[in-house]
Amino acid sequence: MRCPLPSLIAAMLLCAPGARAQSPGLMHALFQDHAVLQRDRPIHVWGQAPAGDFVIASIAGNSVRVQADATGAWSAELPALGPGGPYVLTAQTNHGALQSVRDVLIGDVFLCSGQSNMELSVLRVGDSRAEIADSANDSLRMLTVAEAAAPAPLSTFATPVEWQVAGPQTVPGWSATCFFFARELQKSTHVPIGMLHSSWGGSNIRAWMSAAALHADGGYEPGLRLLALYAREPASAQQQFAAQWEQWWRAKTGEHAGSEPWSERAAPASAGWQRAPAALGNWRYWGMPELADLRGAIWYRTRCTLTAAQAAGARTLTLGAINQIDQAWVNGHPLGNTFGYGTDRSYPLPAGALHAGSNLLVVNVVSTWGGGGLLSGGAPRALHLADGSSIPIDGPWEYRVVPTALGYPPHAPWESVGGLTAIYNAMIAPLEPYGIRAAVWYQGESNTGEAGSYQRLLAELMADWRRPFGRELPFLIVQLPNFGPPPFTPEESGWAEVREAQRLAAANDAHAGLAVTIDIGDPYNLHPTNKQDVGRRLARAARRVIYGESISPSGPVALSAVRAAEGVVVQFTDVDSELIAYSHESPIGFELCEDPRGSCRYADARLDGSRVLLQLPGNMSPTRVRYCWADCPICTLFDRTPLPAGPFELRIRP
Repeated sequence: MRCPLPSLIAAMLLCAPGARAQSPGLMHALFQDHAVLQRDRPIHVWGQAPAGDFVIASIAGNSVRVQADATGAWSAELPALGPGGPYVLTAQTNHGALQSVRDVLIGDVFLCSGQSNMELSVLRVGDSRAEIADSANDSLRMLTVAEAAAPAPLSTFATPVEWQVAGPQTVPGWSATCFFFARELQKSTHVPIGMLHSSWGGSNIRAWMSAAALHADGGYEPGLRLLALYAREPASAQQQFAAQWEQWWRAKTGEHAGSEPWSERAAPASAGWQRAPAALGNWRYWGMPELADLRGAIWYRTRCTLTAAQAAGARTLTLGAINQIDQAWVNGHPLGNTFGYGTDRSYPLPAGALHAGSNLLVVNVVSTWGGGGLLSGGAPRALHLADGSSIPIDGPWEYRVVPTALGYPPHAPWESVGGLTAIYNAMIAPLEPYGIRAAVWYQGESNTGEAGSYQRLLAELMADWRRPFGRELPFLIVQLPNFGPPPFTPEESGWAEVREAQRLAAANDAHAGLAVTIDIGDPYNLHPTNKQDVGRRLARAARRVIYGESISPSGPVALSAVRAAEGVVVQFTDVDSELIAYSHESPIGFELCEDPRGSCRYADARLDGSRVLLQLPGNMSPTRVRYCWADCPICTLFDRTPLPAGPFELRIRP
C-alpha cells in the first residue's frame, strides 16, 4: 500500500551509500524552536561541537557542563521537569558558540510509525475541511521525518526536519492518526503533546528493525552481509545481488544460462515478446486486457547501435521514471536493482559492458501499486558519454509478461520498504535517544502474505525500540481494519492472521495495548478515511496501558472457549455492562473449526451476559473457535461502550 509524498524522489536517493545526511548544529536537529520534551524524566540533549570544547546545556534555570569528545560529539543530561513552558533551551561552548531553541514545551512525546495508514494526512480524511479549520492548538506539535533509507544507521536526518505547531497552515499535512490520537488523549492528560511522525507507505516490518534485531532473529545473515557490503562497495553488492536474482529466475523457470531474457545469446524472436507502445508509460493504459489489472512483473528489451568510440565513451545509463522495482542488464551484464515509486533510474556502466554494433538492453520491472513499468515524464532514457553528449534510447521496445505463478523476485536488502533495516537506519536511528512516552504502531498490510512470522517480528520490534527509548516503553498497536469483499463462507485470510498476530503480540506484552478497528475500515479503500475513531481508540488504550485508568482498553476481549453440553461457551472480559449485537438479537461471524485448514463452519450464537454460547453444527468435533475471520468480515458483537469485540482464534478446552 502506498501514499506518495512530493519528497519521495529525494528520499529514495538517500539509500545510496555516498549520500550525505543533514549536517548537525551545536544541538542535534531534533532540538529546534517549538520542540516538546518528555516530562518527568531526565532530559537528554546532545550534538556536535569542536573537539575538546566544553558545552553548557541549560533549560529552566538548570545547567550541565560537558566536554565534546575527539569526534566533537557531546551529550548532556538535564534534570527532569514537570509539564509546562514555554522555555528556552540553550547550548554554549567555552569559545562562544551559542544555539538557543525557543518556545520549548515539556509534556508527553509519542513516536507514531508504520505504513501508509499512519502516513495518511489530515487533508485526506473525512470532514477534513472542518477538522483543519478547528485545528489550532499551541500545545500540540509534530515533527515529521521525511522518507529516507540508508544501508547503515545515520546519526542525524537525511533531510531537514522541523517542529510545527498545530493550526490550519500545518495540520493538513500531518499524520491524521497521530494527530487525532494526540488531540483526544490531551482531553484527559491536559499536558502538551509532541508527536514524532516517522512512517512510510508500503513498508514491511523488517525495514523498521535494526540490524542487531534481525541478526538476533536469525535467517537474515546473508542479506545483512550484502547490505554491509553495499554500504562500502555498492557496485560489488549489486553484482552479488544480480547473481541471486538470476539464480532465482533459473530456479523458477528451468531456463539455462544463455536462454534467459537478459542474455545476448537468447533467440531474437523468443516466444512471448511483443511490440510495446512507442511512448511506453503505464502498462495498465496500453489497452491490453491482460495488463489492465496486472500486479506483477514485465520484461522490457530494446537495442542500441553504437560506434566503437561511443561504446568506449559511455559512462552512465538513465532509464527515466520506473515504478516500482527494476533489475537492469546490458549485453547480459547486470547494472543494478533500484526501488522507487515513479523515480528516475541511473546506472554507471562497467568498463567493457558495451561494444561496437548492436547492444541489448533488458529491464525487468515489478509493480504492485500505481502505474506500472517504464513511465512517461521522467528523465530521458539515454546513454551519457564522458564528453557530455548523450545518445537517446528511443526504442523500439518489446515486452514480455512474467507469469504471476512465478511470484515476485527477491528483494534487495537495501530496498527501502521491502528490504532489511534500511528505513530504521534513516528514520528511527536519528531519533535515538530522544525522550518519548510511548510508540504508536500502525503497520501490517505489507506482511499479510507472511502472517506466520508477524507475531514474532512485532514482539522483536518492540524489544528493539525499547533498547534506545526505554525498556518499558509502551506500544499502542492499531489492529488492521476490514478491507475487501465480505465473505460468503468461512475462508482463510492473511489479513485475519496478521490481526491475530497483532492481538497476541499485544496480549503477551505487559506494556502494549491494542486498538481494534475491525468495524471502521472501508471494504473499497485500503486507506479508510475515518481516522478520527482510530485516534479515539488509541487514546482509550493509552489511558489504560500508559496512564493506568480503570477502563477497558479496546472493547470486549475473548478470554476462553470451553466445550459444554450445549455447545461451546466463549467467555469475554473487559465487557462494559454486557455484550450486545447490532441489527439482530444474536451476533454473527462465529466459526467452529476442526484442526485441518478449510474445516471451519459458521455457528449460530446466543448472548448470555459476558458469554457467547455457540451451537455445534451437526457431525462436527471442533477444536477451534474463530470470530470475524476474513479480510473484510461483518462484525456485530459489541458492548455498551460501545466498542467492538475484536477478531480472534482460540483453542477449545474440554
